[in-house]
Order: sequence, then C-alpha cells, then structure tokens
Amino acid sequence: MPSRVEEETHLNPNTETYEFALRDPDGYYVTISALPDHGGGAGDRNLTSMNPFFIVGNLQTSISYYVDRMGFQLDFEGPEGDAYYGRVSRDGMGIMLKAVAPSVRPVPNHTRHEWARWDAYIHATDPDALYSEFKTRGATFVKELSFIDDGLWGFEIADADGYVLAFFTTRDH
Repeated sequence: MPSRVEEETHLNPNTETYEFALRDPDGYYVTISALPDHGGGAGDRNLTSMNPFFIVGNLQTSISYYVDRMGFQLDFEGPEGDAYYGRVSRDGMGIMLKAVAPSVRPVPNHTRHEWARWDAYIHATDPDALYSEFKTRGATFVKELSFIDDGLWGFEIADADGYVLAFFTTRDH
C-alpha cells in the first residue's frame, strides 16, 4: 500500500510553516513541514523539519507536560469540542500528540527494545542551558547532563507517557 496524502499543502497560521500530511503504508500519520527561510541558510534545503507523532494516554496531560516542564508552546489541538490530537513545538521543532483510544496505549521504544532507548533525538546548540531550564521546570530526567553516548554531551528526559527524548550536542571527551 503506497503512502497517501491526508492533508494538501497549506500554510499553518499557528506555526507559519508550509506543511502537508501523509499516511504511510503502516498507517502512521506523518506531517511534513518546511520553515520559511529567515536568512538562516535553509533556503537551499527542501526538508527543514520533522514532527514525530506520539500516541499518548491523555492528550491534556501530555500537552501540559511539554508546555509546563519543557517550555514548548501549544500550536494547535483538535478537533474543537473533542480534541484527540495536537502539536507542541519549541525553536521550530515540533511533536504531534494523539490520544487514539483508551485501549491503545503509548509504546515508547525502550518498552519494546531495551537497546532502543530514545524516541526522539534532538540536537541542541547549548544542552547545558536547556538542562538547567528543564531542571528548574521539574522535568523528569532519565539521564542527567553528561556524555549520554560516545561523543554526545547532553541529557535524556521522559515525557508524561514515557517517551524518552535525548537533547545533545557533539563533543569530545
């Protein structure tokens, strides 16, 4: 089964990005968005961001965690009156959240494969400052600020559903 377009290309007024959405052959919903070029050199790239889509247990709890503990902003949630999906973002990086049904639980990578501990791998220009901010906000750390892997300086956070996000920069020991 080929991927199929779920949403045609449009300008998202909340994020000021052009985006479209696909459903991949496995049934996953993927939003692809391109940030406008504000002189940062992205003008020659076609793809400029990616939004993982996490299945969550409770949409409001998940949104609150990203906003309150990690300083993300709520870009949207819907549909109005019976919201079951939304998008949060920070510094142009977005995460889609969707509460499917009470019987469909979140399945972070580490729950399926011990060696696959990260669900999102996020490069940060200053992970030390981000760590300090997240610590002040009360985020849940899986791994404190350190070398989280060979040559990767940063930290790991578990969100409200147990998804592990690694924030890092490359650095020599």
